[in-house]
Amino acid sequence: MEGGDKLGHILAYAALMAWFSWLYAGLGVRLVCAVGFLILGIGLEFAQALTDYRSFQLADMVADCVGVALGWAGAPPVLPNLLIFLERFLPNADANQR
Repeated sequence: MEGGDKLGHILAYAALMAWFSWLYAGLGVRLVCAVGFLILGIGLEFAQALTDYRSFQLADMVADCVGVALGWAGAPPVLPNLLIFLERFLPNADANQR
């Protein structure tokens, strides 16, 4: 699929951002995570430029940024916290240890 790797970038960074947004509800922590993921994506592209078997692509950086934005948008308070929702259906680990 043409540009399929861009979809992979978007999905990976959206999943990362959503996961950490579900874990840490505070705006400040989310902002730090978002900036960190953006730095990670940009840094990895520059690191790839230093190799002779990978390539630097600005479009990959853009896809990473789109993924971070989608992950942020899919987190509370916009959407419910998926982790809290899933906890309702999982057995209570503390109760099983008693």
